[in-house]
Amino acid sequence: MSVPPERRERLSRAVAGEGLDQLIVADGHDLRWLTGFSGTSGLALCPADPAAPGLFVTDFRYVEQAGEQLGDGWTIERARRDLLGAGLGEATGGRELGRVGFDPGQVTVAQLADLTEALGTTAELVEAPGLASRLREVKDEEEVERIGAATRLADEALESVLAAGLEGRTEREVAVALELAIIGAGAESLSFPPIVAAGAHGALPHAEPRDVRITAGEMVTIDWGATLDGYCSDCTRTFAVGEVGSREREVYGIVNDARAAGIAALAPGRTGREVDASAREVIDAAGYGEHFGHGLGHGVGLDVHEEPRLSPRGSTHPLEEGTVVTVEPGVYLPGSFGVRIEDLVVVTGGEPLVLTSMDRELVDAG
Repeated sequence: MSVPPERRERLSRAVAGEGLDQLIVADGHDLRWLTGFSGTSGLALCPADPAAPGLFVTDFRYVEQAGEQLGDGWTIERARRDLLGAGLGEATGGRELGRVGFDPGQVTVAQLADLTEALGTTAELVEAPGLASRLREVKDEEEVERIGAATRLADEALESVLAAGLEGRTEREVAVALELAIIGAGAESLSFPPIVAAGAHGALPHAEPRDVRITAGEMVTIDWGATLDGYCSDCTRTFAVGEVGSREREVYGIVNDARAAGIAALAPGRTGREVDASAREVIDAAGYGEHFGHGLGHGVGLDVHEEPRLSPRGSTHPLEEGTVVTVEPGVYLPGSFGVRIEDLVVVTGGEPLVLTSMDRELVDAG
């Protein structure tokens, strides 16, 4: 995937807007967004001047790959030592760097000490949290297409697993079958290990699959995702296995209504907190508020969990057109069952675009 030059220009403007001369970009997802580099060892030094060449530092293993993946405007340097430290010091050659921003969430205390020593008096290190990652919130058309393709692949993979039914299979067997189906369909990886949780195990929001067989009358929650061309998908569905009780159906309907309310609230100008409240009110009004203990959703892109956050303590800045988020309300009843229904949605100037295609009504997957 070629990287549009506007990304570098946008980041340079953000760097200048913070009164910085340079920004260290060390997070792998930020690097891929900015430069197209998909390796696991690299960092970029992005100057405030969009016309000035940026510096990309990597080690011997990735020099050739960086040369193939990075576009114009980057000077590639090979480091022989730790990149966030002596390696960057070698690559900059002692030249004056000015005010250099770094994301404190991406740099350890030890690395900061190494950076301070390596750059010495050539740089004033300044905390600049989230400066690069915030720009990733709004996706361009190609990014939305790639997330949509990953979503379609993942949906089709689960459909193929469900064709054999769930009853009698263990949670782990279903999870492994889903992993194989996703990779077999052409994904480069899974977005995260699948969650398959039946019966009372479904009351754990992040349950791990067990060697326990799924039986008739249970609710089964499956949370899964694929990574394709670097971009992730994320979806959850809760299924019935045969006939389930009236309370299970009631709770499913409440959660599904909350999902619909959350999606309807997605619009440019709304905040993550406001969207969360729109869905949470539905569950609160039904008397299950204490059983919905997590946020409504989060951004998805090169990382499966990124900004913005839709939660009571989530993002307060306005959502923008092109933001891709999950909407995933849930109700979890300890010792009984859980229900979570999750769609992946694009904020648009009109009606939100739902990327997830699977049925939202309660399906018998026995």
